[in-house]
Amino acid sequence: MSELVLKCFSLGSWMTNGYLLGWEETREAWVADPGFSPEPLLDYIQREKWNVTKILLTHAHLDHIAGIKDLLILFPETEILIHKEEKRFLTDPSLNLSALAGVSVSAPEPTGTLEDGTELLLGDLSFTVLHTPGHSPGGACFYQAREGILLSGDTLFEGSVGRTDFPTSDTEALADSIRRKLYVLPDDTRVFPGHGPETLIGREKRSNPFIRA
Repeated sequence: MSELVLKCFSLGSWMTNGYLLGWEETREAWVADPGFSPEPLLDYIQREKWNVTKILLTHAHLDHIAGIKDLLILFPETEILIHKEEKRFLTDPSLNLSALAGVSVSAPEPTGTLEDGTELLLGDLSFTVLHTPGHSPGGACFYQAREGILLSGDTLFEGSVGRTDFPTSDTEALADSIRRKLYVLPDDTRVFPGHGPETLIGREKRSNPFIRA
């Protein structure tokens, strides 16, 4: 029986989905995209006695990184991992779009960088990094084949896709990323996006109005 725990928390006024991925036996956990006002996520971590070892970032826009410092207060040795194309975004308010939004957000530099195909192990589950540029140049999704789950960040949503009107966005790259990297996954893959409800790869292939298979 699977020992993976997956919890979603809608954080802050931007309603960014922050995720906890935990392995029950060891109480090791990862956090993906800790955004603004991460208190519900942090309270759960402390209440359930999780030990957070990694922060996974699907990309470095302000609403996905604003809670990193709060998490590091509890777990100062936690790894911060992001795709190599956005290594500089965490500390640069212009690149992470916080300057554009009128809110200066700066997070610590990453402790490591990711590439397409990088494998990360939690318990006995291996998560594969899928580089999905478009919404941002270093957009990354995290796929676990055995469990059939995908953390899609702001690449793919239920019935929608990530915005491409930002300075570092690319509409054609986003469409290519979704078709080549995500729509090739099994139809019953559960998609956990950066905003909004869970969906399925097969559902989006059939009915997503922005990008069809």
